[in-house]
Amino acid sequence: MPVPAEDASALAAQLEAAERTIRDPSARAEDLAWSGHLQQLVYRRLVDRPALRAPLLAALPAELRAVAAANADAGIDLRALVTPREKQDLPRWRIIEPATADELLRYYQEAEAEFGIPWSYLAAIHLIETRMGRIRGTSVAGAQGPMQFMPATWAAFGQGDINSDRDSIRAAARYLRSNGAPANLENALFRYNNSQRYVRAVTAYAEIMRSESLTLRGYHAWQVYYLTTQGDVLLPVGYRRD
Repeated sequence: MPVPAEDASALAAQLEAAERTIRDPSARAEDLAWSGHLQQLVYRRLVDRPALRAPLLAALPAELRAVAAANADAGIDLRALVTPREKQDLPRWRIIEPATADELLRYYQEAEAEFGIPWSYLAAIHLIETRMGRIRGTSVAGAQGPMQFMPATWAAFGQGDINSDRDSIRAAARYLRSNGAPANLENALFRYNNSQRYVRAVTAYAEIMRSESLTLRGYHAWQVYYLTTQGDVLLPVGYRRD
């Protein structure tokens, strides 16, 4: 398991190595998994320790600074939407292996072809909602499935199995289309989750993937971390609490 460094220059070196591996078409699957996880941990550290942001960005090569800043900003926005819980109050979820990045990319692109929603926006929602299908369980609000639908919304826009990645991704595209996407993606995303912070985070991840499709492979390796009052708790594949 990767361990993020403590100081900005060492973190920058780790992040540069991870970002380069993710963008390498010849990278091995195990290296992608490790690098994506390290990338996630570095960005979480930037959220936890804002003072590291400026020196880390300064230490990165110029071509990676905008991407790193966008990822860090998305993390800050999403963290603001989370209320830490007590460590003993872990969620009643199962954590499973996700479908492969290639399989998920096919589902995103099929939905784009059918509904016109850019595939990277569907991927970004999938990433934020359930870490691309890793989380199985009902949210505190009652949402279900890989794209987190409330039962009434699924009844209106879903077809098939709410726990199917493909069916849930298509339902998300159908819902976004009904709310003005792709012409007005911002409005459609706000209707998906009534928070401008959520809209900004989805857009940040989506635009990174849209400009560099290989970055999907890094996000695909991000793990499920549950924020508690004592800090992050990793919920690994195989975690289950009924």
